[in-house]
Amino acid sequence: MPNAIMVIFPYQHQKTWVFDDERVGLVQEPFVSGVPEIIDILVQDIPNINEGFKLLFSANPFPSYQAELIWIKEEYGANWYRWHQKDMEGWLCPALFKYFSEAPKQIYCKTEKIY
Repeated sequence: MPNAIMVIFPYQHQKTWVFDDERVGLVQEPFVSGVPEIIDILVQDIPNINEGFKLLFSANPFPSYQAELIWIKEEYGANWYRWHQKDMEGWLCPALFKYFSEAPKQIYCKTEKIY
C-alpha cells in the first residue's frame, strides 16, 4: 500500500514548474495545462519560491490541506481536476499513475517552504 501522504519538491526550470522523483523515474517532469496557475496560488505566501517548495498530496484529507481537487474526466490517458474554491481546472498527466494505481476522485494538497 502506498503512503497515505506523498511528497515531492517542485521547482522552476526555464519558467516552468517541474519536479524530480528518482524513486519513480521522473526527472524535470513538468506541470502543464492549468496546474502551474494552481501552483502559483498555492505558493503565493512562500518566500524565495524560486528555490522550490514542498508539495504534500493525498487521496485522503489531512490536517491543514490547502486545496481539494475534484476529478472531472479522463483525457489523453490523464485526468482533469477542478479546484472549486478558486474556479480553476488542471490536467494531471500520466505521471499521476506513478503515485496512484487509479485516478483518485479527490486529491488534497498543501505547499510548504523548504526548511
